[in-house]
Amino acid sequence: MNKVLFLMFFLCISHISIGQDMKEGFNHLENGNYKEAKVFFKNVLQEYPDNRTAKLCYGRAIGLLGESEKAVAIFKELKAKYPDDFEIKLNYAESLLWNKDFIKAETYYQGIVQEKPDSFAAVLGYANTLSNLKKYPLALETVNKALDLQPGNGNALISRKYVRLGYAFTLSQDKQYEKALTLLDQNLQDFPDDKDTLLNKANIYLVINQYTDAEEMYYKTAKSPKDSIISLQGLSLVAHKMHKEKKALDLATESLTKAKKLASDKELLLSSYERYIQALFWNRKFKDAKASIDVLKNEYPSNSKLSSLQATYGMYTSDFKMSLDQYNTILDADKSSFDGNLGIANAYRASGLDMKAYEFAFKTLSFYPKQPDAEKLISDLKISHTPFIENKTAYTFDNGNNEAINTNFNAEIPLSTKLKVKSSYSFRSTENTETNVKAESHEAAIGLDYEFTGKIGIKTNLGFNSANAITNSYTGIIGEVILSTKPFKLQSLDIGYKRELQNFNADLIDREIIMNNYSLNYNLGTNINLGWYTQAIYTSQSDDNSRNLLFTSLYYNVLNRPTLKVGLNYQYISFKDQVPTIYFSPSSFNLVEFFAEIQNDQNNDWFYRFSSAVGRQYVEDDPASTTFRAEGKIGHNFSKRFIANIYGKYSNIASATAAGFEFTEIGFKLKWYFLEKPLFNKKIEKLNLQTDTSNEK
Repeated sequence: MNKVLFLMFFLCISHISIGQDMKEGFNHLENGNYKEAKVFFKNVLQEYPDNRTAKLCYGRAIGLLGESEKAVAIFKELKAKYPDDFEIKLNYAESLLWNKDFIKAETYYQGIVQEKPDSFAAVLGYANTLSNLKKYPLALETVNKALDLQPGNGNALISRKYVRLGYAFTLSQDKQYEKALTLLDQNLQDFPDDKDTLLNKANIYLVINQYTDAEEMYYKTAKSPKDSIISLQGLSLVAHKMHKEKKALDLATESLTKAKKLASDKELLLSSYERYIQALFWNRKFKDAKASIDVLKNEYPSNSKLSSLQATYGMYTSDFKMSLDQYNTILDADKSSFDGNLGIANAYRASGLDMKAYEFAFKTLSFYPKQPDAEKLISDLKISHTPFIENKTAYTFDNGNNEAINTNFNAEIPLSTKLKVKSSYSFRSTENTETNVKAESHEAAIGLDYEFTGKIGIKTNLGFNSANAITNSYTGIIGEVILSTKPFKLQSLDIGYKRELQNFNADLIDREIIMNNYSLNYNLGTNINLGWYTQAIYTSQSDDNSRNLLFTSLYYNVLNRPTLKVGLNYQYISFKDQVPTIYFSPSSFNLVEFFAEIQNDQNNDWFYRFSSAVGRQYVEDDPASTTFRAEGKIGHNFSKRFIANIYGKYSNIASATAAGFEFTEIGFKLKWYFLEKPLFNKKIEKLNLQTDTSNEK
């Protein structure tokens, strides 16, 4: 606790000198009128400079007004003059607390408590000192001793309350939530429905996802008009945590409406606006959020909370440059700001600047040790830079009597936050059960991915394929290069080339058809839940045929948790030459389909994704036919380092396979991070050490 217990007023009264009526000054001190007390006792000292009572009371008055260094000097002088005066020792000890010299205060209090272990003021002052030093177990033991000396003393009970609050917070940081809640429940025995204690319990319940209990705590705090506003703000946050975004906005709106009626309380009004704007973000009402932020600019032009809201707006709308600027503004004013440090760490991560993200996440922890959001960010960053191996194995069959077993291994080894090495190997065995034609192919490749900036990167692969078919065996070169860009916010554009073997079935492998694909992928996102994805591919083939492919999808995000997306797809394909007996190669193919896709958070213990689509396809001049496709997966995160899922898919779309048949595929996928941390973890941890050193300076 940061506030300390003041000595009883009788300490001053005991030094009253005969003939000097200082009752008026004592009343000022007793009633908290420290300015008047300062003036009164200063005047007394001008007439009686050696009056120790006046000096003692003057020292208390200026100390309680914030002039702690002067107060320490006065009591130090009195202590030297009256070395055996215990009341002066008590005042000197308390002045050390005013001056935040807690280490010196601890040593001094230890001495006077040993001198008079039954002194209530000394024991309680010692407890408060230990609390300021965050030595909560000993502080709690000591404040209990004070209460043994004076059972039920109000000041001691308040001190114990704050000791427990501090101790509970420390325990919750160490994830000892049950012990923390037990301490807070003990507080409620002393102070039923204490607001500070209830809010602390609510915070713990939010961390451990006990949202119903958190709601109960917030409801209990609503004892006054002001407290009801704070309660509504908390309830809005709980609703958000429960993914009830509309309810969160309704509660935040009610909080703001009530706060406007208490407009004289500027801080309460600002916090209500803050929760209201956050709720607008959660509901993706960015236009309304921007308008509310503009309203606040006039009322709170230099408030850090306003900068934080503007930065959050940038994060939600992918304007990361604005977010970085706003977070830097916050940190320029306060380098220890939690919102500034963790916010800019997330903004750097979103901008693709992961080393800067590490730096500021570590800075957050240096100011707020064991803060769970900062720890999670570092953990997520590290897992994204940790080497892994992945296997996908599938069995495919179609109504053309083709069957295939395919297994593929991929490995990624990040060498830095910008550069990663990749390797892959795949084996495919195919057979036509009607003709008994069999073939198999092997592919192996290595590659490099490099991020030049957060907006430009390149991906490369180079390898070979080896095929064995009924009449032909051969080895060839395969490869891929993709330039990935983000030209504008909410937009991405990839330009690529890929050389691959057509290996869907045994007949195609036997013919050694090499495909050279030149592609362009464009994705446009919006802040109104609409999105548009387009892919264009031109393919030249080793059999002198060529293909044009266009796929475009307009989609709408209906829900965020779980994610529900619906949309309309269109696909067009044309081949220069038609060779239907070899592979699907129409002069024109058109497909229009409606689709829906739902998935939960892929970081959950259990995760899923299901999609389906129904449409109409037009192959050259043939009559239109109905299409249907479906795909689903269910997986489990066994740990941070091992993930598995099973999947299946079906399609009767003619373009879905090279043979033009409907097909079904079932399989599984395994992913294992075979190292516990990134290869360059020492470089990452060096940022942590630099942060600690910088803060010490």
